[in-house]
Amino acid sequence: MTSEAFDFDLFVIGAGSGGVRAARVAASLGARVAIAEDRYMGGTCVNVGCVPKKLYVYASEFSKGFTDSSGFGWQGDAPTFDWPTLRDRKKAEISRLNAIYERLLEAPGATIISGRARLLDPHTVTVEGQTFRAQKILIATGTWPYLPDLPGKEHMLTSNEIFDLEHFPKRLLIVGGGYIATEFAGIFNGLGAEVVQAYRGDLFMRGFDDDIRQFLAQEVRKTGVDLRFNTNPKSIEPSANGYRAVFEDDTELEIDAILCATGRRPNVADLNLECTSVGFNENGFIAVNDEFQTAEASVYALGDLIGGEQLTPVALAEGMAFARREFGAGGHVVDYDFIPTAVFSQPNVGTVGYTEAAARHSFGRLDIYRSEYRPMKHTLSGRDERSMMKLIVDQASQRVIGVHMVGPDAGEILQGMAIALRMGATKIDFDRTIGIHPTAAEELVTLREVDSD
Repeated sequence: MTSEAFDFDLFVIGAGSGGVRAARVAASLGARVAIAEDRYMGGTCVNVGCVPKKLYVYASEFSKGFTDSSGFGWQGDAPTFDWPTLRDRKKAEISRLNAIYERLLEAPGATIISGRARLLDPHTVTVEGQTFRAQKILIATGTWPYLPDLPGKEHMLTSNEIFDLEHFPKRLLIVGGGYIATEFAGIFNGLGAEVVQAYRGDLFMRGFDDDIRQFLAQEVRKTGVDLRFNTNPKSIEPSANGYRAVFEDDTELEIDAILCATGRRPNVADLNLECTSVGFNENGFIAVNDEFQTAEASVYALGDLIGGEQLTPVALAEGMAFARREFGAGGHVVDYDFIPTAVFSQPNVGTVGYTEAAARHSFGRLDIYRSEYRPMKHTLSGRDERSMMKLIVDQASQRVIGVHMVGPDAGEILQGMAIALRMGATKIDFDRTIGIHPTAAEELVTLREVDSD
């Protein structure tokens, strides 16, 4: 069928990071592009994810700064925190970013359609009563928070609502052990709430290096977060002063709010994918090939809902690769090796490459270098906070295959390490590199003693 038989060359469903990048690049390459969004421009990252989360992290860190400043000679009472000011200024910033995303799409000529899109067949989409024919359809609707099936789950908040609460919760229960739960524990603890973080497993942050997980738990507890492992609420009910959570061991907890961060599922409800051959993998994510093509030849998918690394830069890279391959010169692929990750917990986590367990499985014998130290700032602040760095080196080749850090600015430091690891840097390259003094980052090029092999 010729392109003239279609209204658009590409119809994108979902204006999040991956969808917007794909639509914008495809349009700039001359494709006729439409993009449909039923909530907000920019998707999860801009509206209820990375951006507002980082702004709230900044806000929460001021409380520690006010306290620590006395050790540097600053005197006087710390200012009080006003939740509505933070919440409303955040809303204004997100509105500004929403408008920027619209301009990014309009500039190359993409058509923006407001409303929930549904497929009628492998080439036909309907939005708010309008029907469009497209040669290719790209699904980029991301994921949606998942609530466990327990009595009272309707009283739980998700990361979609937590940013915009009418009243600040002085007592907050967070259920979950991933990076979202851990980041929000630090945020609300820093803003002045009493925070309990409950996780059903032995140790939170599953998938990260075990040393990092253990060290982070130690440091998070120092900040005042009540970490509770091997426990989970079995019911939630309203009480006279908020809510009562009853745990599996029958202990109870009175709180003002409950944040559930126990996972996310593909946001594909009402898309009517049943009219196509689009399939799902064993974990419930849309199955695609290396070109992001589903089992239906005209339908593609990328970003969080295909179940890979659920990170905004990954979705952006996938959107770019898809657009260039389908509407440009082709041949562009995404390299998923050595993707750096930052967790804006308090303290921060930065990581790139293999965990120790994964490296032992893939490489065998390793040289492990560790350093645990007190940040220079806290020699005067008096805060009982420590940092940790870890290098994982393949013993045979001496290539550095993993770098992990817990401490201030871990994400900023690990971005540079990601470049080094992708280029195949060895421990000798690290040793020959002169550090910047005095910084935390110089620790990574001064590690000399092998901790274990």
